[in-house]
Amino acid sequence: MELRHLRYFCVVAEELNFTCAAERLHMSQPPLSRQIKQLEQEVGAELFERSSRGLRLTPPGVFFQQHALQILEKVEVTIDATRHMARKKRDLFGIGFVPSVFYGQLPMLVRDMRRLDNIELTLSELTTVQQVQALKAGSIDMGFGRLRIDDPDIEQEVLFNETLIAALPTGHPLEGTSPSCEELACYPLILFPAKPRPSLADMVLGIFRRRGLKVDVVQEAHEVQTALSLVASGIGITLVPEQMKRVQRDGISYVYLEDKTISSPVICSRRRGEKPSPLMLEANHILNILIDNRHTKRYP
Repeated sequence: MELRHLRYFCVVAEELNFTCAAERLHMSQPPLSRQIKQLEQEVGAELFERSSRGLRLTPPGVFFQQHALQILEKVEVTIDATRHMARKKRDLFGIGFVPSVFYGQLPMLVRDMRRLDNIELTLSELTTVQQVQALKAGSIDMGFGRLRIDDPDIEQEVLFNETLIAALPTGHPLEGTSPSCEELACYPLILFPAKPRPSLADMVLGIFRRRGLKVDVVQEAHEVQTALSLVASGIGITLVPEQMKRVQRDGISYVYLEDKTISSPVICSRRRGEKPSPLMLEANHILNILIDNRHTKRYP
């Protein structure tokens, strides 16, 4: 299947008339009909219902049209962005991240790098495991996550350890306290992300497991924002990185734990043994300043 087949199909689906579609595509009608028939054979479904009254999309045809249009639009956007980058003579720099690190230093890094004239910055929301694969494939240049991965092609640097705090529904019995893990284990727990694993969810479970505590996992969410919405709904409590305090949401109270050493690492992943490009050197320089600011408490 080629992109032209998708274009042919989308025009026919819009016109619902082979003759009119062929005119728009500047081709004759018989070859167009053959191309659509071949497409249907490759897909394994009839996309059009043919009758004396004309053409009509079948249910599989409607589904295929929706996704074909999305694919063609994505291709067009990618081509335009590539041309724009070539005209501006900008170099591409990709950053992968897990959502829970996007509330501290990472937005500042992105902001400062976007000010550079010679860079086209791309951001990809990826788990740490996915970041490793993307780094090896060359689709990103730097990743930010919380999971240690043992891979000979990837080097990881722990930037700092971030304190974990509890997010509680407003009015919760533990609100205004500094609860112990034993106290937290008495309440339903919300974990994130649900998958893929391992992830921060497994780190949180490990905190309780190492203390011999059993927890009631009432819900697993894919994203931290979903987990907080569940907390606000009174479904349960969850542990989040300290930077999430920046997210002010109705129905949620944040409290520090009794054990202030409970934390999660923020880890930067890069390709191992690769000579740093000028953009990588610039990114490392900005990152070092931001991390130094955090350690010296020049900002929260």
